[in-house]
Formats: sequence, structure tokens, C-alpha cells
Amino acid sequence: MNEESFIVELQAGKQAAFSQLLDDYQQKVFGTCISFIPNKEDAEDVAQEVFLEVFKSINKFKGDSKLSTWIYKIATNKCLEFIRKKNTKKRFAFMQTILGNEIPIDKTSYFTEVNHPGILLENQEKSAIIFKAINTLPEAQRVVFTLAKIDDKSYQEIVEITGKSLSSVESLMFRAKKGLQDKLENFYKSEN
Repeated sequence: MNEESFIVELQAGKQAAFSQLLDDYQQKVFGTCISFIPNKEDAEDVAQEVFLEVFKSINKFKGDSKLSTWIYKIATNKCLEFIRKKNTKKRFAFMQTILGNEIPIDKTSYFTEVNHPGILLENQEKSAIIFKAINTLPEAQRVVFTLAKIDDKSYQEIVEITGKSLSSVESLMFRAKKGLQDKLENFYKSEN
């Protein structure tokens, strides 16, 4: 079935189409969510919210982009909403204690539970530090970096998901890499 007829079936509320959508996108959406939220249970919860939003909003889908791009855009926004809520609840202790480029290592922090499927057990502590560093970046840089480096999206896909220009995406990526380099350099210096 081509994408247009698939969308028509989704918009008509056909159960088979929704089952197909879940089959096709469940793992991909979860992969995006866990790239932003490296905690399995929370990433699963957010992924469910993404599909609820997709089902609720499918009639608003205009076909201006590919269906997958639209779904990734919803996933990215839901992840950012979740992170913002966590931040406002003051549960990211490390976010509030960052002075300059230091990244305090709080063993009780949210990101020490790194359940990202791509991370081997022995790399979890290092990954927790990297996830913390990524989360200190300004939001636009964090989104671009996460989509590119963790979720493995091409710059063109990031342009479509974020609605930013290619030069803007490249610039954000450059600044994110530079910011992370500074933060992690300082962290590793203070470790020795």
C-alpha cells in the first residue's frame, strides 16, 4: 500500500492501519525516545504518548512531509516536553548545580540509569556522563546533536523534523560539538 492510501486509512480510523503503523514505527519511535531520555520506562511512556498524539492528530496531517518525518517531529517534541517537566520538578539536580563548564557527577541523578540499547554495560558510567553533558546544551543544539549522533538521523532528516534550514542545523551541530568538547575536556581533567 502506498503512503497516501495508508494515510487515508489511518484518517478513516481503520484498525488495521493503526496496527500496521504500530508495527512499522514502535521500535523506531522508542529508539528516538531513548536517545533523548535514556531511561527505559520513561522512554516507553513517552513513546506511548507519541502514538496517542499520532492517533489523535492524524486528521490534521496535511501530507506536507513524509509520515515518518511527522511522527519523528511529534516524538522529538514529546521528549522535550518530558525533559522540561523533569527540569521544572527540580529532578535534574546536576542541571541546577552546573557552574561554568563543570559537570558534577551525582550518582543518584536521573541519567545514571542509562538503559540505551546501544550502550554496553561497561560503558554505562561514561555514557551517563555524556548524556549529562548533552543535557546541559541549549535545547536547539541538544535536539540537533541527539537526532544526529544518537538517533543517527541525516542532516536532511533533521532539517525536515525541526523545520530549521540546513545551514542552521550545521551551525547548531558545530556549536553543540564545541560545547560538549569543552565540558567533557574539563570533566576528564578534573577526574585525573
